[in-house]
Order: sequence, then C-alpha cells, then structure tokens
Amino acid sequence: MIEVSHESPIDLLTYSQTYNDYDYALVHLFEHHENYFEYFVESLRRGRTVYLDNSIFELGKSFDQERYAYWINKLHPTLYIVPDTLEDSHETINQYSQWLDTQSDNITADCIKMGVVQGKTWTDLVECYQWMSVYADMIAISFDYSYYESTGYGTDPLERMTSGRQRFVNQLISEGIWNWNKPHHLLGCSLAKEFRFYTNNNIYNITSIDTSNPVVAAIKGLKYRGVMGLAEKPKSLLADLIAHKVTDNEKGLVDYNANMFKKILGR
Repeated sequence: MIEVSHESPIDLLTYSQTYNDYDYALVHLFEHHENYFEYFVESLRRGRTVYLDNSIFELGKSFDQERYAYWINKLHPTLYIVPDTLEDSHETINQYSQWLDTQSDNITADCIKMGVVQGKTWTDLVECYQWMSVYADMIAISFDYSYYESTGYGTDPLERMTSGRQRFVNQLISEGIWNWNKPHHLLGCSLAKEFRFYTNNNIYNITSIDTSNPVVAAIKGLKYRGVMGLAEKPKSLLADLIAHKVTDNEKGLVDYNANMFKKILGR
C-alpha cells in the first residue's frame, strides 16, 4: 500500500489525520507559526509518522542548513529531506555530501534521511539517482522536472509532466537502474490520475506520496471527477494558504477529493 499525505492548512491539521496516513511538515513554516510546529510535536508524541521537508519547492532553494538542523533537533521527525538544489544533480550531490560532513554530527535525532533525485538530462538524473541509491535511506522523485517536458506524452503540459514521471520510473526499471531494495517517495503531482500507474504495475517500493492537490483543489472549489481526478491543477501553494479558515463546504470537498485520491491508488 502506498501511504499518502496531503499537506493541509493549520485549521485542518488535527482533522487531516482522518485522511492522511502520515504527517508532512514544511520547515520554513515553523519560523512563524508556532501552532503549526506544535501540531507535529503532538503528532509524534501520539506515535504518528512525520516527514520534514526542506521547503525547496516553496522557497526556490533549500532552507538554511543550520536552521534546518536546529528544527530537526527540536522536532525529531521520523524522516527529513536532505537539502538539495532544483534540477542540478552535481550541486545536489555536493549538498548531500556537505550535509553529511558538516551537519550530520550535529543532528541528535535518529531520523531517516531522504535524498531527492535532481537533474535536467537523463544522464544527470541517473547519476544523481545512483548516488542517492547508495547514500540515502529513501529516494525521492519530483513531479516537475523540465526533463518531463521533452519525454512526456501529449500537448498539455500537465499531461506531459504526468506521463513524464511515469516514463522516467519505467525506464529506470527497464534499464536495471531502479533500486528495489530501497523505499521511494514521490514528491507532489501534476495530475492525480498518475499514481494508478504505479499500483497497476506493482512498483511495490514506492511507499509514500505527498501532495496537497486534493486540499488546495477543495479550497479553490474544485471537485475531483471521481478516479480521474482533475484535468487542471490549482496554482496556489498550500504554504500560502496555511492560515486559511476552512469552511464546511470546503471541508466536505477535501473529504471527497482525498477519498477519490485513495481510490486512484486502488485503496
């Protein structure tokens, strides 16, 4: 079973445990939202799994390494994403190495380390994947590589991104590069329907997904078309909606969309 977490506004965090298999935190929000941080402290206390993200998608670059180490030590998450650099394989590998050399000894928490595959070309992505396959505890693959634009199918950009990640994963497998001995995580999504591919093809070591798509869609008044999900993608970042006060109608849509997302996963 692929576990899923949909990042949610503070107003929905406690309720999110009804539709999330685990909790997913964005570290930069800890700086200004104490109640957001305290939710994850309590979540861990109750025995739930918590992933901590370095907020690169929201900030454009990974959160400051020293402050990141500070929050890791303060929270003690189950897992954290090691700092990376968008679409730059060599700098991502360098950042991971630097983290191991300069920050790992400062981390008092015993956490799983997730490494993100980055790059712009097949060669760069494979080099980064193979490096993470050795050094990371868990391997993450993002939804938005520009590489997908040239390898995905169709004329619609969202369809190309969706099929592009499917094709990338399938090619890693078919060329014998995929590491079946390590768990994998899929970061975000373009279209929710993408994920049925991985369950239908029994890619069993894709063990988790995070995406705010069903929640942001609900806040924007968008209802999933059953197991087809949406044909569009809401443009807002969940981080920009973190203080949003959720209405009863929006909450009902969140429930529906999250339920349809699980059906897409065959659950």
